[in-house]
Amino acid sequence: QVQLVEFGGGLVQAGGSLRLSCVAVGSIFSINTMGWYRQAPGKQRESVATITSGGGINYADSVKGRFTISRDNAKNTVDLQMNSLKPEDTAVYYCNAEIQDVRTRSRRDYWGQGTQVTVSS
Repeated sequence: QVQLVEFGGGLVQAGGSLRLSCVAVGSIFSINTMGWYRQAPGKQRESVATITSGGGINYADSVKGRFTISRDNAKNTVDLQMNSLKPEDTAVYYCNAEIQDVRTRSRRDYWGQGTQVTVSS
């Protein structure tokens, strides 16, 4: 069984920083794209940043220059460093990964449990 476990999040003042971490555990054969998504109250879930196994990165326009995504392929982790946080960054942040299971060799998307990020003005 594969799981994504998230760490980090919390309450921070505007202009502050937070770091989110996510580790994939279980029967993993390979991981393709990993990323972070967020969902604010009353809004749809949106992509924040993604990174492929080869290091290709995409950011949402709203976080470019403020957030940095990184991953460690050996440890099956993906991190999101968030700087210059704004109140509009307040949301539940979810880790996502496309993972191939070692037993079934099937590939599917997995999601973390979500972690709250609150930025006060």
